Order: sequence, then structure tokens, then C-alpha cells
Amino acid sequence: MEKEKSYASHLEGFKDSLHRNEKSQATIKKYTREIGQLIDYLNGRKITKDLLIDYREYLQNLNLVQTVNGKLSAINAFLEYMGLQCCKLKLFRVQRAAFVDEKRELTEQEYKRLLDAAKKQDDDRLYHLMLTIAGTGIRISELKFITIDALEKGQAKIYLKGKGRTILLQKSLRTRLMKYVKGQGIREGYVFQTKSGKPLDRSNICHDMKKLCKLAEVEPGKVFPHNFRHLFARTFYAIEKNLAHLADILGHSSIETTRIYVAASAKAYEETLDKMCLLL
Repeated sequence: MEKEKSYASHLEGFKDSLHRNEKSQATIKKYTREIGQLIDYLNGRKITKDLLIDYREYLQNLNLVQTVNGKLSAINAFLEYMGLQCCKLKLFRVQRAAFVDEKRELTEQEYKRLLDAAKKQDDDRLYHLMLTIAGTGIRISELKFITIDALEKGQAKIYLKGKGRTILLQKSLRTRLMKYVKGQGIREGYVFQTKSGKPLDRSNICHDMKKLCKLAEVEPGKVFPHNFRHLFARTFYAIEKNLAHLADILGHSSIETTRIYVAASAKAYEETLDKMCLLL
């Protein structure tokens, strides 16, 4: 019981450490949840490498490898904080997929149907929000950097996770957003804001997007903010096949992450195989 109390105390310190290191609220929440589950598994037992290896095997039996690696990343960060580097666990090696699952891939046609659905429902804010994410490739957590000042300057300065980059706001998008904020009576601050002037909450945005699915005839599993970012990446790469440039635009530290965004669909992969004409 004393160890459980001690772990709980360490967990609070770990959360403070993540905050000081400017981790996002989503990351802090995820890491806290994962360490909480580890503490439950320990059930008062002292952390040892053998016990953690057993826990990794336990996780592997319940989750996909990619999910387990996410959990292990949180655990390793906690062990680093605790000064237990010797107990850190190796992540599973995952081969990059040759193609993406079409059931999760938002197409350009589906995106346009979602925009039409937002228009039909007179949801001006959601319409322009989807335009902005798909037109810039920003993360939903970066939406707060799209401000009136950014519209006037034609670019948004984004600072997140200790990194900074500049996103250009093309003339067509700026014109539409300027018209939108004028109609909403927004004169300063965030372009997409609540009635109290605060930036929109991620959960509210996701909920509003899901409401468009039936009218747009798009599978709900495809409709979430990050998929609009993926759509931007694939569309950009189809025109300018420069992976390094795209990585800079998206704010990726590794080009390998960007590769995932532009992976071909299973259908495109099959079409390529058919053109090879090797099956006589």
C-alpha cells in the first residue's frame, strides 16, 4: 500500500515534469493514463526489469504492436523521470506498411461531400475549419495559431512541442476566412473560437464533424481532424514529390513519419501490380 501511495506521488511529479517540458495536454493525459495502468499492474510491487518485461508481454497479448509501442514510450519516459534508465524497455520493430487501409483513408471526393454537407446545415464555422485544416495541413492542436493577425500577415507562426514553423495562408483561403470572421463579428484573437473567445475544443470539433457523415454519405471512421491533415499531405505530395519539404511543412521531426502520410492506397498498389504483367 505504501508503494502504491509512493507511485501515485511519483506520477504527480511526472505530470509536472511533462508540463515543464511543454508536452501537449493530450500527451500528458495519455502518459498519465498509461502509467496509471502500469501502477495497477504492479499492485504495490517494486519496479524491476523482469516485471516490466512481463508487463510488455501482457500488453502484447491484448493490443496491436503499434499500440503497445505507444504505451512503452510512456513507460520509458516515466522510468527516465524515476532515474531507472536501466529498466527501460525496447520497443517492437514495426515494418512500415506498403499501403494504407482504404477504410480509413479520406478521399478528395468525400472531403468535398463533407464541405457540401456543412453548407447544407448552415454550419459556417465547421465548413471553414475543414477548409483550413485541409488547406494548410495543420494539426488540430495548432488551430489556435490561426488568428486575425495571422490572416492579415498571410502566414501563421506555429510554436508547439518546443518547435516553431511558419505556415503560409494562401490568398484564396485568407479571403474566405476574412469574410467568415467579418460575418461572425470576430475582430481579434482566434479565427475559430467559442462564444467566450477561447479556442475550440478538440472533442467538440470531432463531434461536429461526425454529425456530417450521414448527410455526406461518408463512413464515420474516416471523419476526424487528423485525416484532413493526411489528405493535405497526400494531395501536396502528388503535385510536388518532395518528402523533405513536406516534412518541414507538416512539422515532422522524421521523414519516416511523413512517409506514413503519403503511403499509397491498397487499390493504387494493386493497379501497379497489374501493370507489371508478370502473371502470365
